[in-house]
Amino acid sequence: MRSTTDSLLRPSDEVAEALASGAPVVALESTIISHGLPQPRNLEVARELEGVVRAAGAVPATIAVLDGVPRIGLNEVELERIATEPGLRKLGQRDLPVAAALKASGATTVSATSFLAARAGIRVFATGGLGGVHRGWVEDQDESADLGTLATTRITVVCAGVKSILDVPATLQRLETRGVSVVGFRTDYFPGFYLHSSGQPIDWRIESPGDAAAIMRGQDTLGGADSALIVANPVPEDQQLDPELHDRVLGEALAAAEREGVKGQAITPFLLGYLVDGTGGASLEANLAAVRGNTALAARIALSWARS
Repeated sequence: MRSTTDSLLRPSDEVAEALASGAPVVALESTIISHGLPQPRNLEVARELEGVVRAAGAVPATIAVLDGVPRIGLNEVELERIATEPGLRKLGQRDLPVAAALKASGATTVSATSFLAARAGIRVFATGGLGGVHRGWVEDQDESADLGTLATTRITVVCAGVKSILDVPATLQRLETRGVSVVGFRTDYFPGFYLHSSGQPIDWRIESPGDAAAIMRGQDTLGGADSALIVANPVPEDQQLDPELHDRVLGEALAAAEREGVKGQAITPFLLGYLVDGTGGASLEANLAAVRGNTALAARIALSWARS
């Protein structure tokens, strides 16, 4: 397995040692800490997710940019800073060189986390849901930068599908066009983020973390474009958001966004915030259930990969 670090990246001592020895490492994003959860629960969840990785026998590497330096693995002080510092930026891959030059600080999105993890030599990344093609794409051509990064980055991303506020069929078509492999973990249907299923079938199903590691070996052996592997892991049915409540509140959120002219980068936080309020926080709990499950599965995949 390849383990390289870039002179600009700063891995923690624990992560650097794990990468040097070939031990399993799981990358974790930081936007859920800075932008996705209220204080002080955000810090509690950040610690919890790192604990899930450690309990499985892997090393967590929460990724963020502090004072222009990409940090691959955070200590307690740095984790608290991400959880509490006001005005922290949300950084995608395109923002990284600007943040480095201007010595800015920010939490990393899926695109930035994927890019930095791969540069550091980390192969497995756990998150909640991916970005994708937004509804009304024909009119606005609004597509998440996540898709472009995943098409050019050799990383395995464990997620609960894409956010249900998006155009799921169009996103799956776009992933196919960009050459990104998608497999369902013990499911034949693409997950719906808050929901166990989006209703959209997927072509490939795997049954074990070892299956994912075997696909990763196949990617390296066959060569080709350095695209990602998406392991779609559904939230358990007993922990999903009630489907009827989800559909009703999402419909109201979309109508409100249309009335208020909310578009572009503002649309995702608007809709997600509307869902949290409209479901009495139930959407947030479903999101956290998905993240916990994805993190545990990612750790098991990282272990299988390290043994391969």
